[in-house]
Amino acid sequence: MSDEPESVSRSVTPDSHLHTGGSDHPSAEDVVLASGRDLTPQNLEWARRRLAREGRAALDKQLP
Repeated sequence: MSDEPESVSRSVTPDSHLHTGGSDHPSAEDVVLASGRDLTPQNLEWARRRLAREGRAALDKQLP
């Protein structure tokens, strides 16, 4: 027997509603935080280099 009331509706959320669609111009801070690293000068420089080399893909590669 289910613990949920019968009035609970189960529906599938459309895929288009599951993405946030962040900025087209991520910052170095965005890349550092998405990678799970601390915001240190060294990590920010790493992220800047990565953004310069890969553009938006630098952030996209960090996200699931």
